[in-house]
Amino acid sequence: MSLWTAVLAASVLCLALKAIGYLLPQRWVDAPRPARIADLLTVALLSALVVVQALATGPAIVVDARVPAVIVAALLLWMRAPFLVVVAAAAVTAALLRALGWAT
Repeated sequence: MSLWTAVLAASVLCLALKAIGYLLPQRWVDAPRPARIADLLTVALLSALVVVQALATGPAIVVDARVPAVIVAALLLWMRAPFLVVVAAAAVTAALLRALGWAT
């Protein structure tokens, strides 16, 4: 299967899923269980993205300045700090660690 075939197949699948969503009865969508599953799925996907971006460099797992930066960000979010403070503190943490030569 070529790359373009895979892209086209994924596009058709996404379009079909969207069409099926419009065909579902409204009471199914408004039920508490699908809403809860959608909320949890969003958190799980975002968490997986953060882990992959923080630990992966190509096919290898690498522990560098990104890991402490994510830990600092998580702690600040847990303490309910403003989002811009969280982002700035994580960036400063990674920059300082890289400047000190601890992690490249």
